[in-house]
Amino acid sequence: MSARARLRRSAAVAFVSAITAGSALLLTACDPSADANADAAKSGSAAPSAATGSPSAPASAAPSASASASTTASPSAPASPSSSASAPADRPSATPTKAALNLTKGTGLTISNGTRYVVMDGKVVDFGTVVRDLAWSPDGKHAAFIDGNGNLETADPDGNHKVLVAKAPSGVTWSHPTWQVFTPNGSESFDLKAKNNLLFTADDHGALRLFGVPAQADATPKPLSLGTFSDDNVKPLPETGNQWLNAGGRFGSAVYANKNDGQVYLRDDYLRQQGAAVSKGSQPDLSDEGDLVFVRSVDGHDHLFTKTGGYNGPERDITPKATVDYTEPTFSSDGATIAFRAPDGIYTMPAKGGTPKKVSDTVGLPAFRG
Repeated sequence: MSARARLRRSAAVAFVSAITAGSALLLTACDPSADANADAAKSGSAAPSAATGSPSAPASAAPSASASASTTASPSAPASPSSSASAPADRPSATPTKAALNLTKGTGLTISNGTRYVVMDGKVVDFGTVVRDLAWSPDGKHAAFIDGNGNLETADPDGNHKVLVAKAPSGVTWSHPTWQVFTPNGSESFDLKAKNNLLFTADDHGALRLFGVPAQADATPKPLSLGTFSDDNVKPLPETGNQWLNAGGRFGSAVYANKNDGQVYLRDDYLRQQGAAVSKGSQPDLSDEGDLVFVRSVDGHDHLFTKTGGYNGPERDITPKATVDYTEPTFSSDGATIAFRAPDGIYTMPAKGGTPKKVSDTVGLPAFRG
């Protein structure tokens, strides 16, 4: 039996015996207000730009039944991480205006537009600093984000009790933090230590690398180990070009994309930080049950694909009728719902496929809080 097969079997046994911790699905979004976008442009914050067109699926007057599930978001453009040139925290920033369609109340949906204001469940929260790439801890009690100075911070949901985790080196852009958490439940038959880490992408003059850091004050980030399986004729994994990291599951598994080869990679933190490419695509997210959702271009438009069953599982295009780009997908904590961005707003849909339901005409990146 190959090392990869043994790992899959061990991980499967571990997952069955474990209590899965919930993960947040964060969707960061760009506010439709011209004032907010103009302010973001003046301040240099990385507010995503709006696209034109409308999705092929009709807008719905109400969110889907599963839209209240928790979700996690990806906050940068598809091909590259978000910019680090953000406004100082004390510079005024326009408050997001009310969207024409806002069905987020009661859903747990979080929308961040690259300013200091974050929409949470229909309300606007002032974090007091520029917030980029917001990501929730699995329990929804803390947010991680890149601040106006390009540094990594955490805060409570109301923006208070900020903790400066680490400062980005000069000339290096950090983006897309994700929370890697594991709490031993006492029934594990193997020696696993607790995890409370933040993983993120570092852009060092065009070289994209993955880093990890303990989620605590004044911590020191270290490069993320990217080992290969011990199968025959295995090539080393690419060390650069890696981005769009998302963690999921109890044991610290993560998924990321490589900008250079166009592959999605799955990384297993269960034994020796091993991993391999699983499919062509970008902007992946990983459910706590090990399912993947990612973006792939089909006939000139970005479609959403899911992959179940790990490395060799089947793939499915869940948006086969898309006539515009569907991007930045993210799972709900129960894996049943996917939220994503379309040119005219934020949508949700069942992870098994179905008709997208529009929940906001705010154009940007979406996410649900756990």
